[in-house]
Amino acid sequence: MKGASMRNEYDFVDDGGATGRRIREIRLWRKLSLRQTAELSGISFGYLSKIERGERSLESRKTREAIARTLRVSPADLGGPYPPVDSTSNRAHQALDPIEAVLTAWLPGEVPDERPARPWGDVKEELRKLIDELRPTSDYAAMGELVPDLILDLLIYGGDPQYGQYREEAFRGLIGTYHATGRVTAAMGSAHLSYLMSDRVMQTAKLLDDPEWLGIATWTRAHYISSRSRSRQYQVAVEAAEMAGARLESRGMGHLTAALAKAAQGDADGARMHLAEADDMATKIGELSLWGEGTMNFGRSNVGIWRVGLNVELGRGPGVAEIAKDVAWQAAPRSRQGAYWMDLGRGLIQDKKTRAQGLAALLQAEELTPQQVRNNQFVRDAVTSMMTVARRDAGGRELRGLAWRMGVAPIG
Repeated sequence: MKGASMRNEYDFVDDGGATGRRIREIRLWRKLSLRQTAELSGISFGYLSKIERGERSLESRKTREAIARTLRVSPADLGGPYPPVDSTSNRAHQALDPIEAVLTAWLPGEVPDERPARPWGDVKEELRKLIDELRPTSDYAAMGELVPDLILDLLIYGGDPQYGQYREEAFRGLIGTYHATGRVTAAMGSAHLSYLMSDRVMQTAKLLDDPEWLGIATWTRAHYISSRSRSRQYQVAVEAAEMAGARLESRGMGHLTAALAKAAQGDADGARMHLAEADDMATKIGELSLWGEGTMNFGRSNVGIWRVGLNVELGRGPGVAEIAKDVAWQAAPRSRQGAYWMDLGRGLIQDKKTRAQGLAALLQAEELTPQQVRNNQFVRDAVTSMMTVARRDAGGRELRGLAWRMGVAPIG
């Protein structure tokens, strides 16, 4: 079975029900009863009881964030960051220290003096590899290893007057590199570095003083605002969606982020309104934007993928299958294809009748983007709850294998 050799490399911890146990620990620490916590969080007593026992997963951001507010902790405190489960994820985790060093040491416009810049041709080729190959496949390990040195080079070419002819191109590349860095840090559970990354994007865009790149920066800020500030996230996302001079891509992504903020707050009408706005803009773009330099995946296919995810957030459960069948997911980059199958799987597993189909969708997502799937908090919660319900002897080989590869349960 895939990943079978990992037993010799790492000690696996059974993470089944870890989120539920963490909720129970904090609840007892806050001296709240199960019923009080459920009522304050706006969910049923029975649902919370099953979550704590590991028999149900936290199926939406709204539920996770409601429980976190009741317990007066960050949503991140309910699960993650997750330890590396294989050599690839270990490489991604090891990249966090050099990423933190370069993000905190140098501001856009400053010129690093740690070493001379590499030849511009080599820098451009590495940037192309990051934007065109690694980011679209969610290869967090390779991205994490590449970005610290690339950021240093781009800072030098953007800030040193002797390289003035490269200034704008270097700063544009720096925005794309920072954005890829945020993908890695968010996936590895280092939210504080993702917030810092969005600041660096905004600072770089201000140096460019170009509405197109300021639009990208505003959307990036909205996308990475803490989940504890959904109302502010919504405000900044709307600002990105309505920004004069910005491209349709960043404006459309602003509407999608605004839709997510509304869905996380339980506002289905608001979420659908912004989704419709994004859909209108995507019609003018086509299936997918070719503006890869701007880190945009915007277009009809990506809006369709977001529609699936948003309807999972809004509680459609297995009903998302009807929505998903009309999505041209093959037209999107592999990272977005993986997201499509993850969200479809998350919806389908919520009903016993479609749970096998949901597991098949999650396995398809893992085949496409293994690092993305294995570090996703909602997929991990879903897999651990399925393992708890099924038990090791009845869960099926495929479920046990997925749990093993994610590091959330041993198999034997």
